[in-house]
Amino acid sequence: MSKQQLSSEQQEYKEKIKPLQPKPPYVVNVLKAFLVGGLICAIGQAISNFYIAFFDFNETTAGNPTVATLILIASLLTGMGVYDKIGQFGGAGSIVPVTGFANAVTSAALEHKSEGLVLGVATNLFKLAGAVIVFGAVAAYIVGMIRYVFQMFL
Repeated sequence: MSKQQLSSEQQEYKEKIKPLQPKPPYVVNVLKAFLVGGLICAIGQAISNFYIAFFDFNETTAGNPTVATLILIASLLTGMGVYDKIGQFGGAGSIVPVTGFANAVTSAALEHKSEGLVLGVATNLFKLAGAVIVFGAVAAYIVGMIRYVFQMFL
C-alpha cells in the first residue's frame, strides 16, 4: 500500500511506530554475507585446485567441472534443507551466482514435486532458470556480435 492509499489515521499510526521499530543490523548482515559468499568461493577454489592436482586439468579446463560440482553440492544441500539455513544466515552472500542459481532451480522443482515428475518437477524446474538462460543467451549473442564487429574494423 502506498502513502497515497493510506488514510490519515493509518499514516499517523505509521509515523508514531517508526521510532519504535528495530533498526536492521546492516554491518552484521554485510559481514555475514561477506563471510558466507567468501566461504562458498573458497570451497569453489579448493574444488578447482583438487581437479588441477588429481585429474591433470589446468586452470582453464578445471572451470567446467568445478562449476558442475558446485551446482551438484548446492542442489543436494537444497534438497536436504541445509542451503535454506545457509541463506537465512548469510543472506545475499549465499547467492553466489552458481550456487544461488542451483538453489533457485532445485527449490522450484522441489516445491512442485507433489504434482508429479512431468507436470510438477519438469514443468516448474526451469520457470526461473528459463528466463535467466534466455537473457543470458541473448546477452551473449549481443556481446559476441559487438566483438565480431569490432574485430572486423580493427
